Amino acid sequence: MTFVVTENCVHCKYTDCVEVCPVDAFREGPNFLAIDPTECIDCAVCVPECPAQAIFAEDDVPADQRMFTPLNAELAKAWPSITRRKAAPPDADEWNGRAPKLPLLRRR
Repeated sequence: MTFVVTENCVHCKYTDCVEVCPVDAFREGPNFLAIDPTECIDCAVCVPECPAQAIFAEDDVPADQRMFTPLNAELAKAWPSITRRKAAPPDADEWNGRAPKLPLLRRR
């Protein structure tokens, strides 16, 4: 099992979770973070650190968010590792909790 970043991360991209990851499993895209399932050790320390509550254990991903499991794996192959916390986008709080945001996810 791995952990999965879901839709609420789009445009929020808080990076609090990145700093606590002991194996550097997070990958950074333009407006979203992904977890590399081959690196994740299922420790769950990232979950309580996410201000957007966008990280779930693979088995607990809400039904309407399950497309994010393969999406995290796909994007993790293309995006660079992020290991240090960065400032959230200036409008992150405005995006937190808004949906749908999947169509706004930028891959490049």
